[in-house]
Amino acid sequence: MSSRIEQIIEEIEEFVESCKYQPLSTTKIVVNKEELEELLRELRLKTPDEIKRYQKIISNKDAILADAQSKADGLIAEAQAKVKEMVSQHEVMQQAYAQANETIANANKQAQQILDEATIDSNNIRLSAIAYTDDMLANLEQIMSGALNDAGEKYKSYISAVQSCYDVVTQNRNELAPQVAAAHTTDSVEDLDVSADDDEE
Repeated sequence: MSSRIEQIIEEIEEFVESCKYQPLSTTKIVVNKEELEELLRELRLKTPDEIKRYQKIISNKDAILADAQSKADGLIAEAQAKVKEMVSQHEVMQQAYAQANETIANANKQAQQILDEATIDSNNIRLSAIAYTDDMLANLEQIMSGALNDAGEKYKSYISAVQSCYDVVTQNRNELAPQVAAAHTTDSVEDLDVSADDDEE
């Protein structure tokens, strides 16, 4: 059964696949920003829960080992009980010792086998959880990288458009500069003529 994060990643991949290409482009697509942000928001909310779930799986390693140790201790205790029972029978003392040693050896062997298998199982669970979490974060990293690159391209396009408008305005002012200067000169001469007439009166 797949996790909700896997489902969201699949939905994002399907969403990206369903987007239309921009005119005259085979790589850039038109994205519904609100829909993509909603999927990313849900992914962001679910990620901590998923990581906690896998951390819990990893923590079960101690429980697995503790259970294995308990079973091993039980086997050893049972073997020791059998040894005491056999030793108490004086007529079969030698046989009791031999059987006791064999029983203890078998018990120790089984206990070690249980511990080894439990260690292998817990390590496999831990490695699987870590690998899955890394894959999940890698997919998220790829999606976020794509979003950042797309936003960067749009920002560069916006700056280019503003710069173009700015250049046109600057060019127009430069073209008007001689005429504006001439207009100021004419106004100054007219002001001087009016002042001279007022003085003569």
